[in-house]
Amino acid sequence: MTTQFSQFTLSAALVARLNANKFEIPTPVQVGCIPPALEGRDVLATAQTGTGKTLGYLIPIVEMLQKTEGRGAHALILLPTRELAMQVEKAFLAIRSSSAQSVALVVGGLAERSQLDAIRRGARLIVATPGRLEDYIKRRLVRLDQVKILVLDEVDRMLDMGFQPAIARIAATLPEVRQTLCYSATLEGAVKEVARKYLNNPARIEIGSVLKPAENVELRTFEVEPDKKQELLEHLLGAETGSFLVFVRTKHGADRVARRLTKSGWSATQIHGDRSQAQRNSALRSFTEGRHRVLVATDVAARGIDVANVAHVINFDMPKMAEDFVHRVGRTGRASAHGVASTFAVPAERGDLRKIERTLSIQMKRFRVRSADLTAA
Repeated sequence: MTTQFSQFTLSAALVARLNANKFEIPTPVQVGCIPPALEGRDVLATAQTGTGKTLGYLIPIVEMLQKTEGRGAHALILLPTRELAMQVEKAFLAIRSSSAQSVALVVGGLAERSQLDAIRRGARLIVATPGRLEDYIKRRLVRLDQVKILVLDEVDRMLDMGFQPAIARIAATLPEVRQTLCYSATLEGAVKEVARKYLNNPARIEIGSVLKPAENVELRTFEVEPDKKQELLEHLLGAETGSFLVFVRTKHGADRVARRLTKSGWSATQIHGDRSQAQRNSALRSFTEGRHRVLVATDVAARGIDVANVAHVINFDMPKMAEDFVHRVGRTGRASAHGVASTFAVPAERGDLRKIERTLSIQMKRFRVRSADLTAA
């Protein structure tokens, strides 16, 4: 029998908001996380991006805020990137059951004034990246002594980005008695350490294999000479329909690939660390809304980006690690839709390709680009 949100012990106001946003049937991660979180238990969940974990922690936060009086931050969500933080803020605003449940977005790269205004007005929820939040704490611009729920989302990514000391310093300013919800794609070394440090007898939720691409993504690899990659990309754009998310290794590479595509008449934009936040937002919006068919991205800029309906992911440059491969490929085939992921490998990268396949227990469909007209075999 299918579980529905109305079967959880949720207030009528929240159920109405979920229905209004067409959230009726919870995903497996939501079925696992929401009941223990509503009971006040700590939660440790391993699940990839795209599994619905955001709602898994926002629902308990909305319920808690409904029952809690007073101004100021009663819930704190820490995330690795501003893009992800902005998406979480948007999701919260969509499902909150009252406009009194105010939120402050605290991230780098955006004007401080509106962030500090929201905090001063008594925002009940703070959605933050660790660097900017720690800066506000040092400057005594924010108080976190009322926080009842702490969410650490994409912990593995935050640790990869060097945020462990910042998280520790932020956690030290929170009440010792609180609820902590922790989400990660993997439970490797440092993540285990964080779980041990901040979680108290957590409910453990594991959704699928954390290191495996989704079943509904067709995996292809093309062996191609470096100087033929651009041509191959344009060939695939001509041969297939739908949007393309193209991953490259460097900022310079992202600019170059996007520029060449535009020159050839394809609508392409790019997102990477050297672009301003306004440029990144604009690129993401125009890709999401279909004004640009191709988004060229570096790994760091693309972390946490949640774009629905990406038809095709292209690894223009091979990812360094199997985990990065899963992260990139996870941008297509979301929510049971079919997706395609193509990896371009130069002859010298055969060994790296096999290593990724072995680590993930996968077999990609192989094509070799033989001639100038790019017939793949």
